[in-house]
Order: sequence, then structure tokens, then C-alpha cells
Amino acid sequence: MVGQPGRRATDPSLDNPVWHALGSGDADLAEARPGARRYRPDVSVFYGVDRLDAASWAGLAELAGSERFVVLVRDDVDRVPPGWTREETLFARQMLLEDLPDRSSLYPDDVGAPIRPLDAGDADRMLQLVGATRPGPFRARTHELGPYVGVFHDDRLIAMAGERMHPPGFTEISAVCTHPDVRRRGLGAALTRHVAAAILERGETPFLHVAEGNDGARRIYEQLGFVTRKVVTVEILRSPA
Repeated sequence: MVGQPGRRATDPSLDNPVWHALGSGDADLAEARPGARRYRPDVSVFYGVDRLDAASWAGLAELAGSERFVVLVRDDVDRVPPGWTREETLFARQMLLEDLPDRSSLYPDDVGAPIRPLDAGDADRMLQLVGATRPGPFRARTHELGPYVGVFHDDRLIAMAGERMHPPGFTEISAVCTHPDVRRRGLGAALTRHVAAAILERGETPFLHVAEGNDGARRIYEQLGFVTRKVVTVEILRSPA
């Protein structure tokens, strides 16, 4: 079932989520220069700017330093300044959840194992699961953007989901992944629902990004009540040497 975006879909902060998150909910994990912000490099790969002007490009280059790769989530990077290189352009569906269905017979909450919080002591297990599933950018301290929750089999983390960006009034659900050995059991859907319910309970709106073409994941999120707001552009750029 595919619904329609609600009133919160018009919030302009979602058109530039990294910039707004780094200026509010994630400010304590930010590094900043005039006109530009980034997450600490051990936390996330994303950068943000309010507008694309000379000061912002200079700030991005300074923040990137010798790493040089800059990842922007915005749709208006038509041209880059001299010395910059566009390495790759990706597209993702930005999906919102404004009302969680009472229940889902297709994706039940009961997954046959307890869903428990993850913390710094689980960081290595989280990185191992990410390495086996490749859900998207995830670094050594990405879990500090959390909370994150997971499902274990014996001592092995087999599925997880958590929070990433926090623009005002919104929280992004991210790193939804299930080990290949235990897929098709509804673990990812149950964890997404679990995280979304906690976000809604504190009065915020859950959103997420799913790679364009990943129709299997998109259909699962639609079953959970998520609707597509727009297709966003992810630009991977290289700064001047």
C-alpha cells in the first residue's frame, strides 16, 4: 500500500537535511567552517552547506583537508568550481512516516528473539555486520548518532537499525541491515518499526533514504507506512589538492 506524503513533507529542512541536522540535533558531533559543516570523520561521511557560494566551497575544502572526498545531499550542485571533481552522483528515495499502522501481519514485531539496545561495547559487532551487508556509509563511531537496536543469535549480531541525522522535528532511520544467513524473516522490518515507534513517541517524524532501484527495501518500507517525499541527489565530490 502506497500512501501520500502528509503536511510535514513540505518542511524545507528535508531538502538539505545534513546542514540542518549539524546545526541542531547533531551539533555536538559537527565540525564547522564559515558556510560549511561536516560530521566528525569517525562519525559520518556527510557534509552540508546552506548555499553554494565561494565561502561555502572554501569551507568544504578546508574541512575535507587531505581526505578530499565530500559527500553532499542536495539537488542543486549543477556545477563545481575549478579544481573540484564530481566523482559520482547517486539517487535515493526520501521516505517519511507520519503515522505508524497499529500492526502489520506481514512484518510482525515478534521476531523470535529480543530486540535490545546497542552501545559502544557492540561497536565491533556492528562494524562486522555492516561489512557483511553494506547498508551504506557507517564508520567507527556512527553508533553515537543513535540509539541503535539489534537482534542477536548466540553472541553474533544478526540484524540492526538505528538513527542518523536529526534535523529539527525529524529523525532519520539508518543502517537497517540483516545478515545474509537470516534474511527473509522480517528482522529488518521489525527493527525499523521499533525505531520508528520510538521516534514518533517523542513527537518527531521518522524518515529514511533508500537507494533508487532498491525496490525490495522500498516495498517493505511502504508496507510499514512510509511514503516517498522526493528523490534526492547524493553528490560525491573531490576537493582541490
